[in-house]
Amino acid sequence: MICGKSVIVQKTLQRMGRTLEHGTFKVKETVYVCKYGCKWPSNLCVTQRSSTLAELLLPHSGIGYDVMSFIGIERFVHFRQRGEICSELYERHGLTISGGEISRLSKLFLSYLARLHESRSGLLRAALEADGGWPLHIDATGEDGRGTLLVALAGWRNWVLGAFKIPTEHADAILPHLRTIITRFGAPCAIVRDLGRAMKRVAIDLVGEHRLDIPILACHLHFLADVGKDLLNFSHKKLRNLFRQFKVRPKLRSMAREIGRAMGGNIEQARIELAAWKQDEEQAMVIPEGQTGLATIRALAQWVLDYQADGSDKGFPFNRPYLDLYRRCIRAGRAVRAFSRIPPQEKEVRKALKELHTILETVSGNLAFGKTVRILERRTGLFEELRIALRITPKQSRRNQSLSIHPVIMKSEALVELNDIHRTVDDLATSLRKQRPQRGPAQDRRTAIDIILHHLDVHGENLWGHAVALRGGKNGDTRLVERTNNILEGLFHLIKRGERRRSGRKNLANDLETMPATAVLARNLESPDYVTLVCGSLEALPQAFANLDAEERQQKLKLHEPTLEKNIEPKISTASASLPHEDKIIVRSEAMQRKISVAAGFRKFMPPCFPSPLIQKNLNPTEN
Repeated sequence: MICGKSVIVQKTLQRMGRTLEHGTFKVKETVYVCKYGCKWPSNLCVTQRSSTLAELLLPHSGIGYDVMSFIGIERFVHFRQRGEICSELYERHGLTISGGEISRLSKLFLSYLARLHESRSGLLRAALEADGGWPLHIDATGEDGRGTLLVALAGWRNWVLGAFKIPTEHADAILPHLRTIITRFGAPCAIVRDLGRAMKRVAIDLVGEHRLDIPILACHLHFLADVGKDLLNFSHKKLRNLFRQFKVRPKLRSMAREIGRAMGGNIEQARIELAAWKQDEEQAMVIPEGQTGLATIRALAQWVLDYQADGSDKGFPFNRPYLDLYRRCIRAGRAVRAFSRIPPQEKEVRKALKELHTILETVSGNLAFGKTVRILERRTGLFEELRIALRITPKQSRRNQSLSIHPVIMKSEALVELNDIHRTVDDLATSLRKQRPQRGPAQDRRTAIDIILHHLDVHGENLWGHAVALRGGKNGDTRLVERTNNILEGLFHLIKRGERRRSGRKNLANDLETMPATAVLARNLESPDYVTLVCGSLEALPQAFANLDAEERQQKLKLHEPTLEKNIEPKISTASASLPHEDKIIVRSEAMQRKISVAAGFRKFMPPCFPSPLIQKNLNPTEN
C-alpha cells in the first residue's frame, strides 16, 4: 500500500476463469484496503488486488490473455472460421466459447496488437536505422470501390508499419497517415509507389515537407501494366464483344452439355475409350464411331472452353484471355476440318461434328475477327518487347524476401543487371523511334509506338535509381530497392484469398469495409525478427499484452498521487438537489448577498442579455 502499513480485507470475489494453460477454473480473489485510510483524490480508498490474476485474465473479464492471442492468430494469420476456432479450443483445451465471443475477442486482439506495435515503435525504428535505412512501399486496395485499405511497408524487412482505412485513394486522405509513419519510424531511404495520381502527389509532397534527398521510384510492374492496358484494352474489348455477339462460348457449352446428357451412364466407359483413342497414332485423323466419337467431339468443345489455362495468374494485360480463346478456336477448327475428310458413319456423331464445325467456322471465317486479332497481336508484340526489356515475366518470382536481421549489401552483379535493364529499355526506345512510321497507312503501329514512348517520357525519371546508399555504412555500401510493389500486391492477394476462404464469399466489398485496418498488422507475426523485437516469441505474446495493461494502470496511478489520512473513516460527499450544510455557508454569506445586490443594481443601465419574449417583440416592432 501507499503508507506501507497493514491492510485489511475489503471484500472477496468469486468468478470463473478460462485460460489455455489452466482450462476452466474458479477464481477466488481477496481485495485488500489500507487500514489507515489511504485515498485517491476522488476520495476512494486505495485497494490492492491479485497481481498474478491480472497477468492471466483480461480486465473485467474471465478470459485469459492466451485465449485471446490464440483466437487472434487463428483468425487473422490463418484465416480460420469461428466454428473451426471453437472446435479447436474445445478439442485441444477443453474450453467452450461462443461464436459471438470469438468475434469480440478477435477485435480485442487487434486493439492490443496495435497498442503493442505502437509501444515498440522505438525498437522497430532502431532496427530499421541499424539496417542503414528502409524503403517505403505504399499502395492501397479495395473491392468494388469499398473498403479502401492503405498499407505502408518497410521493404527490406517486409514489416507492415501501418495500415489505415481511407474513404478513397486521394492524396489528402493518404498524406496524414504517411506523416504519422515517418514520425514514428523515421525518414525512409526511398519510396516505391504505383502510377496513380494520388500516390505520385503524396510521394512528392512527403519528400518536399521533410526535405528528403531520396529517390521516388515507380513500380515497374505497374508501369508495364499501365502501358499494356493503353495498348491492348480497346482491341481486346472489341474481340470480347465479337465473341459475345456471336455467342460462341454459350453455343459450345450448350453443345458439350447436350452430348453429355445424351451419353448418360455410358460417359465413364466413353472416357476410357477416348483415352485409348488419344494414344493410337494411326487413328489420329479419324473420329471414332459410337459413344467414343461423341465423347471425342465433346472433349474438343471442352478444350476450346478451357482457354484460360493458356494464361497466367497476373490478369490483363499480361493475360489476354479472348486472344487465347480465338487461337484455340482456330486450332480446333483446323482439327475438325481434318476429321471431316473421313466423316464418321454414324449419323449422331456426324451431326455433332458438323455442329462443332459450324460454331468454330463463325470465328475463323469472319473478317471482323481476323482484323481485330491482327491489330491485337501486333500490339501484343510491342508489349512483349517492353516486357522482355524490363525482364518482368508473367509469373515473376518475388525477390529480396529474406527475413534476415542484418542488411545484405548489394553485390556488383545486381548493380550490373540493373544497369543492363536500364540500357536495354533505352535501346528499345531508340529503336521504336526509328521504326515509327512517319506517314502512310501504318497508323495503328504509329499510335502504338507513340503510347509506349509517351509512358517512357512521363515516367522515365522514376523508373531508375534503385541502388541506395546505406546510412551509417562505409562509403560505397549500397543496397538494391525492389523494382516492383510485388511485396504489397502479394500481401493484398494473401489477405483477400484468406478472407474468401473464411467467409466463403467471392465479393469481399462488405468484408473489407468492416474489417479493421489493424488486421494487416497480424501479418507481421509471421516475421521472426519482428516477433523477437516486440515480444520475444509468439508464446510470450499474451505476457506482452498483459504488460501493456499493467503499464497503463501504472500510468493512471501516477496521474493522481494518493493522500494519507490516519484514523479517519472514509466519507463520501454526494451532491444532491437539496442544500447541503457546506453550500448553505456559501449561499448565506454576506459576500454572496452583496454580489447579487450589486449585479442586480446594474440592470437599469445595461441592456438585457436574455430579453423576455415581450421585450424581444418591442425590440423588433416590424415583425408580426
